[in-house]
Amino acid sequence: MIKIIFSTKKPEAKDVVFVSLSEKEETDIFVAPDGRRSIVIGIGKKKDFNRRKLIIAARKIVAYAKKNNIKKFSINFSDFIFGNLKMTNGEIAEILAVNFEMANFEFIKYKTPPKIGWKFIEEIFVICDKTRSIKNSFVKGQAIGEAVNDCRVLANTPGGDMTPGLLAAEAVKMAKNTKIKTSILNENEIKKLKMGGILGVSRGSSERSKLIILEYKNGDNEKPIVLVGKGITFDSGGLNIKVENGLKDMHMDMSGGAAVICALVLAAKLKIKKNIVGIIPAVENMPSGASYRPVDILKMMSGITVEVVNTDAEGRIILADALTYAKKYNPRLVIDVATLTGSAMSALGQRASAIFSKDEKLISLFRELGEESGDYVWPLPLWDEYGEDIKGTFGDISNIGKSNYGGAITAAMFLYQFAKKMSWVHIDMAPRMTSIEDDFLAKGAAGAPVRLLIKILERI
Repeated sequence: MIKIIFSTKKPEAKDVVFVSLSEKEETDIFVAPDGRRSIVIGIGKKKDFNRRKLIIAARKIVAYAKKNNIKKFSINFSDFIFGNLKMTNGEIAEILAVNFEMANFEFIKYKTPPKIGWKFIEEIFVICDKTRSIKNSFVKGQAIGEAVNDCRVLANTPGGDMTPGLLAAEAVKMAKNTKIKTSILNENEIKKLKMGGILGVSRGSSERSKLIILEYKNGDNEKPIVLVGKGITFDSGGLNIKVENGLKDMHMDMSGGAAVICALVLAAKLKIKKNIVGIIPAVENMPSGASYRPVDILKMMSGITVEVVNTDAEGRIILADALTYAKKYNPRLVIDVATLTGSAMSALGQRASAIFSKDEKLISLFRELGEESGDYVWPLPLWDEYGEDIKGTFGDISNIGKSNYGGAITAAMFLYQFAKKMSWVHIDMAPRMTSIEDDFLAKGAAGAPVRLLIKILERI
């Protein structure tokens, strides 16, 4: 974590680089006659500066400093206060802190340290009036940024080192010393619950499935919010095996599960006054002689039978059992998070996750909080007519639609069959599984949508 130092004046140490903002588009570094360096970050016209550009500006500062092997820099907090931002000083401080931490992250677990050391930012001097609200917002923002980075570590870890059992162990470890109660159900316990979806998908792997349950109680007797995260620790596609480059990022197919774990642990650290449950079905989808097959019929925990048309549409199958299990908590809201479909990416590109719900008010709120957090979401339809596309021939429903189009929608409609009579939102985060070049983040997992989930848990 970066050390934040608050001061009312510029630091005198010559190894501290001054950062300022410019209405130019270019970013540059200057050396004064006394040898002091300054970074000028181009942000474009101030009148056009908004929350989204603030997020990118914060990351750009860190990225540029790292590129030039700068370990310490200072910012004048007042430089970031523009009237058209319509944000409190606390909100600005939190966004800066979150994105400083996110931009400072790199996944170095398996790398040999370079002789000159890692190019990480060590200290940031914040020049401002010593107001408690700004300090507290920086502390909170750093905690959020650290949780996002923890999620990125989980998701970036290769599948051989992040099996269902190891993911469960990480969840227990991360929840230690918090008010979270952890329960890890093994395969025998999953069988007793008649979770035919989880058991079916896991059949081909030598790694046994786990059901990770995290329970955080800090909201008196109110009904809990349940977060369900897809935990496919490696997705080969099963017998419908992926081809060419389709396999290389599939250790990240548990990103939804990682986000749920990290968001819930963060909620406990922030002492959010809510009752929250996290449910993560953790499974490998692998081909073998024991694998579930196309046209197999799986009987789910709910009693619904699923006709397997494609073994690579496995995430929705394990989530279906987890959604049914969620009902035991009588939740006031269920949110599932999953790297579910390439179709969502085809529809939206890589800048926003797709969301689905029957509740338009929830859709509107999620969009608003997505803008606030930087984890952007956009709704796709969940019309009843799409239910016709997943009617099964030999089972009640099929795990993919009848056509090659609207795959994200038919996947959501599949999940809806198990979420009826619940207040429910589905987040297809496949578009935001990995960072893109102009995110100013390290390559690999993006850590979505941890920031959004925390906003939701605080606001709802």
